[in-house]
Amino acid sequence: MDEAYQVPVRQEDRIKAGLALQLVAASTGVPKERMEVRSRLEGRACRARWLAMYLAYVTFGWPMDRVGHAFGLNRATAAAACRWAEDGRDRPVIDELLDRLERCVRDVLEAPACELPA
Repeated sequence: MDEAYQVPVRQEDRIKAGLALQLVAASTGVPKERMEVRSRLEGRACRARWLAMYLAYVTFGWPMDRVGHAFGLNRATAAAACRWAEDGRDRPVIDELLDRLERCVRDVLEAPACELPA
């Protein structure tokens, strides 16, 4: 049981999950690399990853299993993270942070695509 839970994930999902992680990292000061560790995380890094998973769930409209897979976790872990984040919205500081992050993600995703030359 030493092997990490892993399911094939589309590159597009990895990019979007990375966006959520980077935005949460920039907003909380928790490095993205700490949130991506496959072992049990300490408090701040764990809560930051939960916020990123919730952000993916809300802004991308992903079902829980897809959120879990994109973050290298299972559905139950993703669901627990999203419940914690949703409950956290009772705190104004968390609610305002998530509102800002949701707007930011939507602004990025709704912007015209930029085709780069090869």
